[in-house]
This record gives sequence, C-alpha cells and structure tokens, in this order.
Amino acid sequence: MSQDLEHVKCLIIGSGPAGYTAAVYASRADLKPVLYTGMLAGGQLTQTTEVENYPGYPEGIMGPEMMENFRKQAERLGADIRFGYVSSVDFSSMPHKVVVDEVKTILADTVIISTGASAKWLGLDSEQKYSGFGVSACAVCDGFFFRGQDVAIVGAGDTAAEEATYLAKMCRKVTMIVRRDEFRASKAMMHRVLHTPNIEILYNTETKEIVGDGQSVTGVTVINNVTNEEKTLDVTGFFVAIGHKPNTDIFKGWIHMDETGYILTKPDSTQTNIEGVFCCGDAQDHIYRQAVTAAGSGCMAAIEAERYLAAKEHIVTA
Repeated sequence: MSQDLEHVKCLIIGSGPAGYTAAVYASRADLKPVLYTGMLAGGQLTQTTEVENYPGYPEGIMGPEMMENFRKQAERLGADIRFGYVSSVDFSSMPHKVVVDEVKTILADTVIISTGASAKWLGLDSEQKYSGFGVSACAVCDGFFFRGQDVAIVGAGDTAAEEATYLAKMCRKVTMIVRRDEFRASKAMMHRVLHTPNIEILYNTETKEIVGDGQSVTGVTVINNVTNEEKTLDVTGFFVAIGHKPNTDIFKGWIHMDETGYILTKPDSTQTNIEGVFCCGDAQDHIYRQAVTAAGSGCMAAIEAERYLAAKEHIVTA
C-alpha cells in the first residue's frame, strides 16, 4: 500500500454545486476542507450552456462559467481543491480511509460525498454533437428555451411523463417517443399525459438519428420497430428522459443505497448510515436534480460535518 498518507478534517468527494457549496461552508467553519473534483471538474453544469433558473443571475450565466465562479469562491475562502478521482474507500474504522488516483491515501475525520449523477443517453453520436444545442436531459432546466416550438422527448417512465407534461405547458407540441407498446409510468402519470391535448405519443418507436444544421437541432429521425417505417419529426428540441445513474459505485458495500444506487440519508439530514459520512446533491437526490437544491444540500452537509466534529471534540468521558 502507498505510504503517501494525509490526514484531513473534512474531505469532499466531487465538485459541482453541492461539492463547491460544501467547500464554501466547511472553509468558513475552519474545517480546512480538501476537495477532489473527480474526472469532470464542475459536474454536469460544465456540459450545459445557459443557466437561467439559478437565483442571483438576472441575465443568466453559462454553466461552465458558473462552476468556475463556485470554485473560485471556495478557494478564496480557503478550500484546497484538487483534480483527481477517488478510486476506493474503507469506512470500517475512524478516521475514514479514502484512496485517491489509486496511489494517495487520505485519512478523513469527516467525508462529504457529492459525486452527483450522470444522465443516461441513447448512445447516438448526434446526441452528443447537439448536446446543449437542442439536445437536453433536463426539461425543467432547458424547456424555457423552447417556448412555442415543437419538441420530442424519449422515455416511457414517470420522469418522461412528468417532463412531457411540463414541456407541454410552454411548447406548441410535444412528441413522446416510446420504445414499447405501453408506458412504464404510473397510471396517474399516464392519465396526465393522455389528457394533455398537445402531447402526441409514438408507440413502438425508437430514435434513429438526431438531425441538425451543424449548429442546432432541426429534427429527429425515428423508426417504428414493428413496421420498420421511418420518418423525420420537425422539432427544434430533443429531450432524453430515460433515467439517471448516480455516481456512487465506489461506495457500494459501505453506504446504504436504493435499488438504483442513490445514497440513502437520514430524514431531514445528509447523514448516511456511516458515522461521519454525509451525502449531498444528485448522488442522493433523484427527485429535484437542480443546481439550487444541490447547493442547498451541500450547505447542509458542511454544517452537519462541522457540528459532528464539534460534538466529538467536546465528549465528556466518565
């Protein structure tokens, strides 16, 4: 095992709104936090374009610029932000043992997990080509940009149904692309979709290609998997709603999770089942998945870490 050891009060795993906010609050509490960014420094927002729904930016801000501002603020307050990824953890004893880049071992009195989640994609080259330019995995984040336009959304679960009805409030027409001959969504969500007049559902249909002019989306080519009939839908927006995968694999076996991999925290808390380990942001939030809610939970995690350490320091032994 590597002899490269370091002992820290507060280790934050992952960047993005949750991790950087945790770093801000932990710094102000004099926890001298060390934050490892992960391979995608800044998280999902670095892959978006304009952000208009985060408070305090009346003219909006580009996602990468926002995350750079978060990072700079955390650093100015004293956070030690490092590029690197956590390769393994050992939560069997205190302090917690975390291995970074497979070579460096951190001994941490508290750990804040803010590794986020990644949207599931269809795997099309055109999907990535137009990501942020008509292709999105978040209707709540980006639907505003498609007011009065025709859009398509792929998915058949509750998330897809909910996002389709959300888009229908502002878009002229929403076409749902459903791979099977039925929804996987709950009956309540199906009822909402079926009774929304400007939603059209294409059953037994799969996305073949996203069409664009080199700058933005102009349509999507779909194929009926029963008849093999192809057609191109004239849409300017394409939303992928086939789920998210939390980036929590390295914590399996240590931290309690749901069946999808989202970390479970105690009610009204960011505390996990492991003493001194907290989780914030999209790694534990499968409901809202917004930058502002992630930042809020990052604040909670740092405050709870500080209170946990303060209580440990003031334990009175008999």
